[in-house]
Amino acid sequence: MNKSSKLGVVRYAEALLRLRWLVIAVTLIGVLGLAVGGPRLGFNDGYRMFFSADNPQLLAFEALEAVYTKNENILFTVEPASGNVFRADTLAAIEALTEEAWQIAFARRVDSVTNFQHTRAEGDDLIVEDLVENAAGLTAAELAAKRQIALDEPLLRSRSLSARADITGVNVTLQMPGLATDETERAVAGARELAARIEREHPGHTIYLTGFAMLNNAFVEASRKDMSTLVPLMYVMIIVFFLLLFRSVSATVAALAVVALSTLATMGAAGWMRIELTPPSSIAPTLILTLAVADSVHFLKGFLGRLAAGDGKHAAIVESLRVNLWPIFLTSASTALGFLSMNFSDSPPFHDLGNMTAFGVMMAFALSVGFLPALMSLLPVRAPRRIRAAATVDGWDRFARWVLARRGPVLVVTSLIAIILTLSVPRNELNDDFVEYFSPSVPFRIDTDFTIDRLTGIYQIDYSLAAAESGGIAEPAYLETIDRFAAYWRAQPNVLHVRTLADTMRRINRSMHGDDDAWYRLPETRELAAQYLLLYELSLPYGLDLNDEINVDKSATRFTITLDDLTANEMIAAVEQGEAWLRDNAPDAMFSHGAGLALMVAHLAQRNIQGMLIGTFLALVLISGILMAALRSWRYGLLSLIPNLAPAGMAFGIWALTVGQINVSLSMVVAMTLGIVVDDTVHFLSKYQRGRVEHGFDADGAVRYTFRTVGGALGTTSLVLVAGFLVLSLSSFEVNAGMGRLTALTIVLALATDFLLLPTLLSKLDRGTTAAPSAP
Repeated sequence: MNKSSKLGVVRYAEALLRLRWLVIAVTLIGVLGLAVGGPRLGFNDGYRMFFSADNPQLLAFEALEAVYTKNENILFTVEPASGNVFRADTLAAIEALTEEAWQIAFARRVDSVTNFQHTRAEGDDLIVEDLVENAAGLTAAELAAKRQIALDEPLLRSRSLSARADITGVNVTLQMPGLATDETERAVAGARELAARIEREHPGHTIYLTGFAMLNNAFVEASRKDMSTLVPLMYVMIIVFFLLLFRSVSATVAALAVVALSTLATMGAAGWMRIELTPPSSIAPTLILTLAVADSVHFLKGFLGRLAAGDGKHAAIVESLRVNLWPIFLTSASTALGFLSMNFSDSPPFHDLGNMTAFGVMMAFALSVGFLPALMSLLPVRAPRRIRAAATVDGWDRFARWVLARRGPVLVVTSLIAIILTLSVPRNELNDDFVEYFSPSVPFRIDTDFTIDRLTGIYQIDYSLAAAESGGIAEPAYLETIDRFAAYWRAQPNVLHVRTLADTMRRINRSMHGDDDAWYRLPETRELAAQYLLLYELSLPYGLDLNDEINVDKSATRFTITLDDLTANEMIAAVEQGEAWLRDNAPDAMFSHGAGLALMVAHLAQRNIQGMLIGTFLALVLISGILMAALRSWRYGLLSLIPNLAPAGMAFGIWALTVGQINVSLSMVVAMTLGIVVDDTVHFLSKYQRGRVEHGFDADGAVRYTFRTVGGALGTTSLVLVAGFLVLSLSSFEVNAGMGRLTALTIVLALATDFLLLPTLLSKLDRGTTAAPSAP
């Protein structure tokens, strides 16, 4: 900072103190005006929130749903204590559950083993009826016969019935009009009430709830839980932290006021902008609390330090602002830029998180250099004991001497560690799974894991396989092709179930030939297949038609694969191989890209990383440019790249060696932490440069001066940031928890880099460039 800039800051500080009552009043009125927008905040309860409007996988998925029906559903997974679904009491419970599930809000279809539309021959007639009726009155022989029918039926096995017939599922398909924000919650509430009632009325049966509607609802519940638990916990941590650090009630109250006002203003502004809260964006208050504390620490540290040195309150405030305003602005601006780069993400919730946090960071800056000094000038403050302050300074000076005395080994060892860990980064594997977004303790995760382990998967890949013309799905060649496609998929590992029209046509053909198993094959002519299909459709009851499998003019069918748990890369590769099979073995008109939520998620991290690489690069260029201009040194600006980038490289390297998987949220940690870790570098370099320019110290002397003046503040702010992100790691939403853990690790490594690598680099590069007029 040049001389005129320093004088400008001093004049600003003097004016601030003269107008302190006006500053406080204007601040409170402005924050209140923003805060009243808070009630406008809503919650987004759909998995679609994670995908941009032009996401190609989302567009393909929506195109398929426009032709057939939506996949939003609730799956009741029923586990009988007997271990046998085909007992009279269990089938009676399934019958009751199936019948009452139609009453769930927005239910348009209910499928189970009991209402499965079984076909059989009766003379020359085709009988289509529920597989199980009046279960309580069935004999043991009838139960055994129905059990065998169900196990032999491809449409039921590993979909509605486990391979051992010990677990079954009742699937409710929902058609939500999208007219109210609580539609999913109403459907889920009805499903939970029904499950509890069936368990009470039919003892010995445990019901687990999963499906897309339960997934959407879990997102909302995770958001609300985080806001109701993490934010209060963060406030408690801040109070304890400030009381231990400053031993001043006034400083604690003032800092709390800054973080509270920053958060209120941000959430209110988000409400005015009609931003919808999601699990990622709901952590913005926790991030703002953490980052606002860091700004307050730097001012309060300087202020209380000057009081301990004997300055009066007025002079202490002016000097603290003179020394800290510019570094605090630089760190706030760089942090905001890092979060704004999240707009390059392919996932809109992270746009909201980045924008809200960036706004909150700059609001915290304004409050920390305006409202906070004005408030501290009015509050009673006792000067810290000089002995304790001097002891702290001496401790940092001894640490600086230790680093400088071993500059060679410290530089070599830290550099090697940084290089080795960074080279491990490629060992991370991209993997995104919505189920694993939730902690294993979350009911949705518990129920879904059970369903995947014991019954079926919840992720599906759909193809819309077109015939050459209207009615063409009855062509034998078409049916034979989709049958071969089904055989291909059933031969693949990790494929749990394949649903295809070919299996239905086989069953009808057999029934039309007296249930002779020899006729369990596809019809031989188009006319016969079309007649069978028409007869079957006319026999189906209301709500159990084929609209979810066949389009209106019968020119295409839906082909569905249910998958076991695969990594994102494995799923993408499997779908691409399936598409290659269609290119090589099916007519051109029949080719289709796979679509489905699982595939959308699998592609999301890859698309996100591509966008974030651009965002991170731009943020890095802008931040480096700001540092070069602020420090008036391209040399220091370029040097800052090392401590700014190395921590993220080392953190992802450690993550690769310990966890090894990166999801969509972790792919943004580099951009997010880039702005945060710059804080330490800015304060270190600005104080180092001050020692060189203002005090004329040589490189070693300036390093020691830097540690004495800012070492404690850097350690303190890093401790606050780490604690804040570790609080975030307690989230039941694993996307936020993983982000918290990785970010906390990055901040720890950033502090180590700034305390070990940066001073040794400065000492080596600047040695002998300027003689020190006096020893520090």
